Amino acid sequence: MRAAQGKAPAGLWQNGRMRRLRSTRRNRRPRRRRHAPLARRILRAVLLALGLLVAFLLLLILLLRWVDPPYSMYMLSPASGPSAPSLRHTWQPIHELPLHVPLAVIAAEDQRFPQHRGFDWQSMREALNAHRQGARLRGASTVSQQTAKNVFLWHGRSLTRKLLEAGFTAAIETLWPKGRILEVYLNVAEWGPGIFGIEAAAQYHFGIPARQLSPEQAALLAAVLPSPRTYSPSRPSGNVLQRARWIERQMAQLGPGWLAPLQVGSGSAPTVRADRP
Repeated sequence: MRAAQGKAPAGLWQNGRMRRLRSTRRNRRPRRRRHAPLARRILRAVLLALGLLVAFLLLLILLLRWVDPPYSMYMLSPASGPSAPSLRHTWQPIHELPLHVPLAVIAAEDQRFPQHRGFDWQSMREALNAHRQGARLRGASTVSQQTAKNVFLWHGRSLTRKLLEAGFTAAIETLWPKGRILEVYLNVAEWGPGIFGIEAAAQYHFGIPARQLSPEQAALLAAVLPSPRTYSPSRPSGNVLQRARWIERQMAQLGPGWLAPLQVGSGSAPTVRADRP
């Protein structure tokens, strides 16, 4: 009887069947932690790396709002070729330039620059419509897009490069003021084989500092921007002269006030004659 009382019953009868009691002292084995599938872990690592890369690039772009880049990616690429041995890349602040210098570039390359947010959709539509009518497909890149390409990327026509260019363009349009974008463009653009920046261009082609460029010389420099390795502003061909005269007329029509919202230039541009042939 005592043995029966001291010993826990092995089971109970329930519904005509013996049911074993569960021990309250059951030893539970620790569950093994399940690891995420390998593919998911790889995806997480890739997304984390991309996030860190994007954060680093955004921080770099924000820093370049105030810090002048000593070089651009294109300058460091083999495609840029050797630089002129007597020239160094000297940064020229835009507020020390006469207003007709940035005005000539805007008149030649991107007249809607003060208005758009990095992408000139109207020019893109016009280029596509002209191409449908049989004209050669022309580029519609803005100054912002060219700045992003020159500073951060390589030159080429691949889809990857164009997508990256769009991302960098949106970033600099968001983090930089318009005047800073134009200043960087003037200092990283190529103005001849291995000639980078407006200061080097003025010294190489005309033997003067950039702040002494006349409106006619600024128009000649802007005229060769589409093909700086083919044409020369100091030895202009007939096509370059014709384009430079067109740029001067556009500068006169736009006027110095066109760039007033950008707060660039050291003062009003000298009068540019619009009646030149």
